[in-house]
Amino acid sequence: MLNRRRSLLISVVSAVLAAALVYGVYVLQVNQVELQMTIRVVVPKDFIRAGVLVREDMLEFRMVQKGSYTLSMLTKMDEVVGQETLIPLGKQEPILRWKVNRYHLLPNERQATFQVPKEYLLSVSNGIRAGDRVRVYLSAADGSSRRLFEEQEITVASVKSSANVEVDNPKNSNLLSKVEGDKEKMYASRLEANGAIDQINLNLAESEWLEIDQLCSSKKAKLVIAFSSTSILAED
Repeated sequence: MLNRRRSLLISVVSAVLAAALVYGVYVLQVNQVELQMTIRVVVPKDFIRAGVLVREDMLEFRMVQKGSYTLSMLTKMDEVVGQETLIPLGKQEPILRWKVNRYHLLPNERQATFQVPKEYLLSVSNGIRAGDRVRVYLSAADGSSRRLFEEQEITVASVKSSANVEVDNPKNSNLLSKVEGDKEKMYASRLEANGAIDQINLNLAESEWLEIDQLCSSKKAKLVIAFSSTSILAED
């Protein structure tokens, strides 16, 4: 009798374990099927620089696995067409919502666009373009040199060369046609943008401009405006 009960118990336990195993395999299969389901997202046909107004002929659709999809990926052409790129977009990479904006060169509700007077400037990095992010440093004779606005970087609204030509994103050229890969194209775009900058306009809050004006109007301090690497999307 004891052996029969033991055998019955073993049979029941075996049946439960078998059922659990079957259910586990079923759940794994369902999850695998869900992960393999694809969603259509918008991607660039080729590398797109920062500050470019996106046209429909620059874009196409690409299928990505549902497991790789995030809500920040754009799935409709009209969500991208007419927008301006905040940072370079890699070829065939899903376009994320935060990487494009319709009016990002315009100041926000707490800002205005200020042209920095030439007498306030000590140096401006060559190759800065509209839409780039820059860091502003104070160079002072009394040893109080420092970085201004350490909590943020400043958006360049526009720049002009010494020939009074507006410096924008360079057009396609022989240099860009000779390089491959997004990193190389990003670097080539910096090389092509090099040139002496005569005027620069920055989007600043009123308090930021007043601080600059107060520091530089005495002519004992000047600004150094440096290009920031955050303007370029560098992925390993």
